[in-house]
Amino acid sequence: MDEGIKKGIRRLAEDAEAGIARSILRWKYNKEGAPVPGDDDLNIESRRIVDRARGIISRRGMNILNEFKKVYGKSGGKEDSDK
Repeated sequence: MDEGIKKGIRRLAEDAEAGIARSILRWKYNKEGAPVPGDDDLNIESRRIVDRARGIISRRGMNILNEFKKVYGKSGGKEDSDK
């Protein structure tokens, strides 16, 4: 796949994530009765939240992957013969 296409798809996904976070933030501010910040501040806050969420998912995903590797490594890479 062309590198430009990959970057375009990634940008589209990042914009969608930020848009969802922005909508949730607006809802949260309205529910709490707090004034909703301006669009620029809301965009910055939503992107910050998305970045934090990605970091958490990445770290936890690696933990899960490492646990699978440990379990798979202990079995010697062989499937169960109970079948």
